[in-house]
Amino acid sequence: MYDKADLRSTLAGKAASAAPVDQLYDAEYGLFYRDPPVEDDANGKSWYVRGQNFIIAYSEALPGATFERLGQADEYMVLLPDADTPATASAGGQDVQSDGYALFIMPPGDGRLTLEKGGRIVRIFSAQSPDLVAKCPNAGAYAAQHANIPAFQPWPQPPGGYKIRHYSLDVPAEPGRFGRIWRCTTIMVNIPNKQKGPRDLTKVSPHHHDDFEQCSLALEGIWQHHMRWPWAVDMNKWHDDEHTEVQSPSVTVIPAQVIHTSTWHSPDESQLVDIFAPPRVDFSLKPGWVLNEGEYPMPPQ
Repeated sequence: MYDKADLRSTLAGKAASAAPVDQLYDAEYGLFYRDPPVEDDANGKSWYVRGQNFIIAYSEALPGATFERLGQADEYMVLLPDADTPATASAGGQDVQSDGYALFIMPPGDGRLTLEKGGRIVRIFSAQSPDLVAKCPNAGAYAAQHANIPAFQPWPQPPGGYKIRHYSLDVPAEPGRFGRIWRCTTIMVNIPNKQKGPRDLTKVSPHHHDDFEQCSLALEGIWQHHMRWPWAVDMNKWHDDEHTEVQSPSVTVIPAQVIHTSTWHSPDESQLVDIFAPPRVDFSLKPGWVLNEGEYPMPPQ
């Protein structure tokens, strides 16, 4: 699927999915730059969108904003994509401070995040929280389990126990390592370095995923997501190619089995974050790719 120069060309393959090709689904979009926020209150403005196994909550927080979860079912991630975004995460007797440009992993149970100066914050949950599912304008697209995605199974608990974990995004690039990847029991994020200038259209990376969606969170720049659906036996279910241009901030949920690649078109910087739930096995099998792999074991293979 990948050009031989693409690091992903070395990923381990797996047996083809048995999911039927005639059970395919539309892409989902959260166009936060255009759509009205779901919440507009003392914390600021927040937008929500979901995939089969994940929920994205994107917020433009006001100074002093506090985002609290009581009785949270499982781990979730909190991305502070910008520097100078001081935040305090509190849970389980811990108080962990960050200057921004960082990733938190929050434990199950009660917890909160406070942003002293406000700023952008992205909370990434599994879809195991019904109250958050209800906030997603596209919740109806997943009223029934998608047939080509297995039922959600979290990964094993960390041997060091659940706790607040904090990681700086200031990780230098390293030859042979793809992006900046972290995982927990529920989520995996890949945060590549920012792209400068438009993408070279002679070096794109069309590929597909047999049995999981890809969530592409655009934080900066103008992006075009190119998608091609396989043909079903029933021609009435065939789907035209899509070449959808989105601005930032936005989320595009790319369905399982759909061939896709993304191009960026801004003259300045562009930033895309890829999110998967549960974590990807193929990325996790690559030594050194997952930056916190020592804290989270893989499921038995």
